[in-house]
Amino acid sequence: MTEALNLEPRPRRRDRSQRTAGLRQLPFARIRNPYRPVELVSADQIEAIHAASLRLLAEVGFEVLHEESRLILKKAGASIDGSTLRVRCDPAMIEGAVATAPRTFTMHARDPQKNLEIGGDNLVFTAVGGPAFVNDLERGRRAGTCADMRDYIRVIHQLNVIHQEGGGPVEPTDLPSETRHLDFYESVLTLTDKSWQCWALGGYRVRDAIAMAAIASAIPESEVGTKVIAGTVINANSPMRLDIPMGEGLVELARAGQVTIATPFTLAGAMSPVTMAGALAQQNAEALFMVALTQLVRPGAPAIYGGFTSNVDMRTGAPAFGTPEYAKAAMVSGQLARRYGLPFRSSNVTSSNCVDVQAAYESGMSLWGSIMGGVNMIEHCAGWLEGGLTASFEKLIVDAEMLQMMREFLQPLETGQLEEAMDAIAEVGPGGHFFGVGHTLARFETAFYSPLLSDWRNFETWEETGALDGTRRAHGIWKELLRSYVEPPMDPAVREELSAYVARRKQEIAAG
Repeated sequence: MTEALNLEPRPRRRDRSQRTAGLRQLPFARIRNPYRPVELVSADQIEAIHAASLRLLAEVGFEVLHEESRLILKKAGASIDGSTLRVRCDPAMIEGAVATAPRTFTMHARDPQKNLEIGGDNLVFTAVGGPAFVNDLERGRRAGTCADMRDYIRVIHQLNVIHQEGGGPVEPTDLPSETRHLDFYESVLTLTDKSWQCWALGGYRVRDAIAMAAIASAIPESEVGTKVIAGTVINANSPMRLDIPMGEGLVELARAGQVTIATPFTLAGAMSPVTMAGALAQQNAEALFMVALTQLVRPGAPAIYGGFTSNVDMRTGAPAFGTPEYAKAAMVSGQLARRYGLPFRSSNVTSSNCVDVQAAYESGMSLWGSIMGGVNMIEHCAGWLEGGLTASFEKLIVDAEMLQMMREFLQPLETGQLEEAMDAIAEVGPGGHFFGVGHTLARFETAFYSPLLSDWRNFETWEETGALDGTRRAHGIWKELLRSYVEPPMDPAVREELSAYVARRKQEIAAG
């Protein structure tokens, strides 16, 4: 059952943990970040990046391959070079359009108790989305299948700390590419009642997502534009290009009043300048351009400012994630998003090829940079491995532990019962211990965070019970969550309508 986190000082800490498959975890809850974001650069530096971004859009311009997007921009006053498809925008047009995007909005789930508030000080954890490969300790790394995808969604459903499915945890490569989105949509709408993200490679995939989400939530077609029930990441092809599939996806989402997570893919030294300031200026230009386009399609359509600036390994050219540069970029990206009054998206990422110490410390760096930067939505927050090529079952559990710890860190420190603690100190006296005093006994079950994955026993006990490291413990946890999974209830008539929609659309797509 959903429980909104109480961020006011409480007279006594409540035990918020619960048992799932015999495992102790926190219940599903909406989270708010009570801390002031870290502002890494000054207001003047933010304005300098802002001015540089507008200059890029006015002078360099954006190559827009999608014809309808070009027509929308031209109607709004942009200049179009017909030979290069380069679109140049007046700064006032960009600023005026971006200003109409909402500061906050609600993303609706099939279970209304799992609706999410986006923006402000709200924080949403979204699972990994989009990898082509899947990995676990038993079967190793392999191309994703429909069965893997469905199992991954089942575990995501079981992990209460994850608010949202992230747009296909793994590509079902055993299904036809032109219709596999339908199998994903049907799976995610039936296997979990949390909110989710669709695919935006082409307008028809977005239209199918909106139609199926409306069926699952019993929303009449006439009311689809009044509720946010679908959305996904729209990537610019950095540097400064919007391709046809992404353009189609963006326009369809905005037209239907659904959310666009406008995210450039700016890797310093490869797809953007090698300096972080230059990379951030380019990221900002690309994000503003896409957000502005959503508003030109439909003023007030929800949009999220996506920051994904990192760097490459200059020795090999490979993407590097979870770096100090990534954390700095996340913090500055948060400042930029707040400058425009937009919700901010960042990510939990690592370049590690396996679930090891590198995966943990790079993810830890990513999470701290994002959360301290005032993020509202963390994409790929659980399961990302190998630079995003792989979804790992074990990493899903490792990340869930880190997310639970972050969630508890966001609970304010309580000082309301300080006098009782003083009495306990007086009772114990110098040189004593607090294990047996009433102050401890009354709180021993609820005083501290209870881990999902960590093993705090001493060496001898740990060794006697198998000496399992964290990765192997994570393996056992996801297997148990999968074994204990129960599909959330759905009206049989709704289930039948979804299946009929999928069957009909597959026939239509096959017929061309």
